[in-house]
Amino acid sequence: MRTVDGRVAGRRGQATRQKLLDCLSEMLSSSPYRDVKVIDVARKAGTSPATFYQYFPDVEGAVLEIAERMASEGAGLTELLEGRSWAGKSGWQTAQELVDGFLEFWRKNDAILRVVDLGAAEGDKRFYKIRMKILNSVNNSLADAIAQLQAKGRVDKDVNPAAVAGSLVAMLAAVAAHQKGFQSWGVKQAELKPNLALLVHLGVTGKKPAK
Repeated sequence: MRTVDGRVAGRRGQATRQKLLDCLSEMLSSSPYRDVKVIDVARKAGTSPATFYQYFPDVEGAVLEIAERMASEGAGLTELLEGRSWAGKSGWQTAQELVDGFLEFWRKNDAILRVVDLGAAEGDKRFYKIRMKILNSVNNSLADAIAQLQAKGRVDKDVNPAAVAGSLVAMLAAVAAHQKGFQSWGVKQAELKPNLALLVHLGVTGKKPAK
């Protein structure tokens, strides 16, 4: 762990650095990203702007670090699909657990994901790569699952596994980012999950789930 000028940060320095990141994360959940200033983060952490600049070039640099850590956690979403079956009742369970894990990850990281989406939409390649790292963890596994079902003759040969997987993952991300909005449409969280899982199951297998 090094400072901006290349010095190795000691234990106290590392603790200060982490506190700055924690305070920034907290502020992102209650303030628009563009409104967060170095002086406010430093004040919340009980230190000075000069100390902040020892560890980060600017707010964006610190945000990118939080986002990178979150993306590394997101890679764990692959585990929701590893070695899982899409046949019969097992397939329905796989779809439900994927949806549950995906929505939960988005809720947990809602504030930083909003910033990542904003940066990616504005064409910042650093944020775009982070977003794709998270989505690829599910996309690649889903594409493999569809291709395997296709090889066994369970999915139509005209289906493009990568296209279907990409469409499903884009849908999951859009729904996950819009979870609060569903309430204004009269859809409860408990109703959202099984219906989204139904669409995922149909997309992967081409069949209604066996419940």
